[in-house]
Amino acid sequence: MTANQKKGDMYNKIMVPLDGSDLAECVLTHVDGFVTGSQVKTVIFVRVIEPTRYLAASPTASPQFSQTMQENAKMAEEEEKSSTKKYLKGVLSRVKQGEIKYKTDVLVGKVADSLVDYVDVNEIDLVLIATHGRSGISRWVRGSIADRVLRSSRAPVLMVRADNKMSREKV
Repeated sequence: MTANQKKGDMYNKIMVPLDGSDLAECVLTHVDGFVTGSQVKTVIFVRVIEPTRYLAASPTASPQFSQTMQENAKMAEEEEKSSTKKYLKGVLSRVKQGEIKYKTDVLVGKVADSLVDYVDVNEIDLVLIATHGRSGISRWVRGSIADRVLRSSRAPVLMVRADNKMSREKV
């Protein structure tokens, strides 16, 4: 139970993780419906990018080469952050603006871990996330970010399953 829920305010702050896919964005239609007429004060759209890795140079490579590789990885990560911010800004333009405060945030790290940490640090009251609805071998092989967030988050998680056609096309 979150601090806001203990005070009687069920859902003041909602986090909506997105990955840039149409499948993940199926949750957007539910955001407007969920917050209308509710006590929600803030909705935060979050996207996690994984840190850019660079291949370590061989032990015989020059220090300048290693430094260049590291700088290139950092530049690539900054470019990805910038494009992610633009993407989230576009998402904001698609939601109904009103009394609710909409924000965005870009995180860098392992996706599920970063989302769960964000819930704790930012006192999120509810996570509203899309899911592929995979099962069996497909779920085991590909994993499920939504499932990992559900199992690890201290806040309630509302999972929205993409329609079957979209799930099959995108997976």
